Amino acid sequence: MSEWASHAVEGGVVIRHPDPGHAASTVTLWSDLELDDTTFAAVPEGWELTLSDLPVDRLEYLVAVDGDMRLDATQPLRVDGAFGEHSWLPLAGYSEPSWLGWPRIEGESDDARLEDTPVGAIDLTVWAPAGSLVDEPLPLLLSHDGPEMAAYGGLLDYVASGIEAGILPRMRVALLHPGARNERYAANPAYTKALTEDVIPHLLAVCPTEHPPVIMGQSLGALAALHAAWTAPTAFGGLCLQSGSFFTPDLDPQESGFEWWTEITSFVRTVFDAQSARPDAPRMALVCGSAEENYANNRLMAAHLSLTGVHLTWGEVRDGHTWTCWRDTLHPHLTDLLTAVWSTGH
Repeated sequence: MSEWASHAVEGGVVIRHPDPGHAASTVTLWSDLELDDTTFAAVPEGWELTLSDLPVDRLEYLVAVDGDMRLDATQPLRVDGAFGEHSWLPLAGYSEPSWLGWPRIEGESDDARLEDTPVGAIDLTVWAPAGSLVDEPLPLLLSHDGPEMAAYGGLLDYVASGIEAGILPRMRVALLHPGARNERYAANPAYTKALTEDVIPHLLAVCPTEHPPVIMGQSLGALAALHAAWTAPTAFGGLCLQSGSFFTPDLDPQESGFEWWTEITSFVRTVFDAQSARPDAPRMALVCGSAEENYANNRLMAAHLSLTGVHLTWGEVRDGHTWTCWRDTLHPHLTDLLTAVWSTGH
């Protein structure tokens, strides 16, 4: 790492871009957060930006040099994601989950494709502890955006380390490939039908279990999980909803141009119109980053579902709408949900 490097300071960060000849005209910071002016100032070594009172404990960002998005050349911390790598810096209040350093059991995966569902072919990958017998009954966790949550959110590492540590039971994890993600996950009745009438029966046929399955999702994937459970409340024993896209016209006008806006807001309104929980409503854990746009609609959804009688827990971390945020909320929130559902049966 360069001696003249980006770094955390008390209450914030200093971001630097080396350019002693000032070949660039403008250097700015890109982040998914709503920040004040992020224009770098010229200094002898190049360009520098100081940000104070940040609403997060870790900052993901890129450096825009004359509009060209780049990683921070002065420090090595990187985090991968669906849109490529970002630089990141930990602030004083941040620590990574301890389970990242724990021993893990070995696992093995099998791929499958369901061809004729109401939304076309659905691909899935089923992970199980190495050496599991085909007919061995194990609890089942389903994950929307499964391959991405495994690659960027550490889901399988979390499960493998939790099993080894004894805080999670031996289980199977079904990673659901999103396919046409926006269309499928935006409160789409056809996708819910495919999930509850094709995917789950297939999984239960090949993945024997004595417990109700649990489903999790992030952003639109969380919305899709809630939509499925709202339509078929007995299909799942639990839902882990991470930063759900529970858009409302009042809280999320900036999303009104999204092509599936009407479908999403109509479903969310249906949930808010409900005065009581449906029979056998599954347990839920809602988690969110406190610095993201979805925070307000997630808090509202959690409060409403609790009032209707849903058994619900809430969790948050000081982060934005990121895979790392969702990784960092797996324990204890998903851990506690799985323990509650699979120890009581619901």
